[in-house]
Parts: sequence; C-alpha cells; structure tokens
Amino acid sequence: MNLPLLRIEQVNKSFGRNHVLRDVSLDVHAGQVQCVIGPSGSGKSTLLRCVNWLEVPDSGHVYLEGEPIGFRWKGASLHEMTSAQLAVQRRQMGMVFQGFHLFPHRRVIENVTEGPIIVNGLDRKSAREQAMDLLSKVGLAEKADAFPESLSGGQMQRVAIARSLAMRPKLMLFDEPTSALDPELVGDVLDVMKDLAYEGMTMVVVTHEMAFARDVADHVVFMDGGCLVEAGPPEQIFAAPEHERTRSFLSRVL
Repeated sequence: MNLPLLRIEQVNKSFGRNHVLRDVSLDVHAGQVQCVIGPSGSGKSTLLRCVNWLEVPDSGHVYLEGEPIGFRWKGASLHEMTSAQLAVQRRQMGMVFQGFHLFPHRRVIENVTEGPIIVNGLDRKSAREQAMDLLSKVGLAEKADAFPESLSGGQMQRVAIARSLAMRPKLMLFDEPTSALDPELVGDVLDVMKDLAYEGMTMVVVTHEMAFARDVADHVVFMDGGCLVEAGPPEQIFAAPEHERTRSFLSRVL
C-alpha cells in the first residue's frame, strides 16, 4: 500500500466553548504540496499546530509514516509520549511560523547551525558547511555573519526556512509565512518555497497567497468553521469548486 507520509484522522480541537476543529481528516503523500486556504478563524493554523503536537487534539489521531504523533504503542494500546520522546519525533517536521522566531543575539549562521549541533550532534565544521549551502539556497549566503536585526522581514523569514531545513525534516509545515511581510518582500519567500516544492519537499502550507496555491500546490484544501469543506487539485478548487461556501470565499479573494 502507498501509505501517506502524513495522515490526519478525525481530529477535533476546542478552546473552551469554541470548537475550532471538527472531525478533520487529511492525507498528505510524500512529495506533495498541500495548501490550506480559508477565512480567518477557520482552524487552519490550529490544524498545523495539531500536526506537530504544539496543540494536543481533543480526539482523533495524527500519523507520520504510520506512527502516531504524541503516542507510542505498548502492546495493543497507545500511551502518551514523554516530552523527550516527543522532541525526537518533532525533529522530523520543520515548522515556519508567521513570526520569524530567530535568536536575536545569534548571527544568521549560528541560527542555522545551532539545532544540528545541539540536537542532532553534528560537528561544527559539517554544520557550518550545511548552513552555508542552505543560506545559498535561500539567497542569503552573504548575510551569514549578520545579526537578525539588520535583516528585512523577508530575509528573516528565509533564514527561518533555512534553519528548519537544517534539521533535515521529512515534512515542512508553513503557517502563513508571508502574512507579516510587506507586499514587496513576499515574492522572495514564495520563490524559496516554490524551489522546495519543485525539489520534492513534502509541504503543508497554510496561506492566503492564492496564486501560490494555484500554481504550486498538488492539492488545495478549503476550510471554514473548523471543517474541511472541500479538497482537490487546484484546477478544480479554483476553476470549478463544488461548494457554494468555497465559491463565495474565492469570489472575495481572487
């Protein structure tokens, strides 16, 4: 069987009385780019945070390569992972947030090498060589010795992408990575993401960039009110959506 790299199965999540995710199920296969679109408050970011257990679902399961996230099998039953076990599992998933979350007191090169050295045990020489390769990939090799405060928002986001890639993840999660950027800085970040997609990186991207979703995604997911309303290839979702709610949303944003 061609098992998905990522499987989200009947996930529910509430915050108090606010039922944010309602029985959401989704499969993502290796090499796919899935873009999640929808209005603010529809549960898109919460869904991503449930994938890597930054938020713990109230019910349902998430699997990476068939292994449950946040749990381990003991015999025939599932038991919660320890924080150390969960940390090991999270290394397989890179996440890029709306904010950049760089270490302000560390140079760009140090932001990219710190994880591989401390977490993965990579020697400093190899970590630096890898970091320079990644900074070249995102077009920032010349900024290796700069501090984050000297960078533009778009440059900081590209460093954040390089930092996530340095951990050699199997899956990249992007939570509206361009929403905090000035419009003129968005293109450089999207170009890096496009390159990753063309290289075969498995990606789940929560985005309001409809052109990116239309041009790069293999699969587009539309969410509203915590529900997965409609999903399909971009040519279907953007040209011939089946649900009125999808049509209404797209008529306002395209």
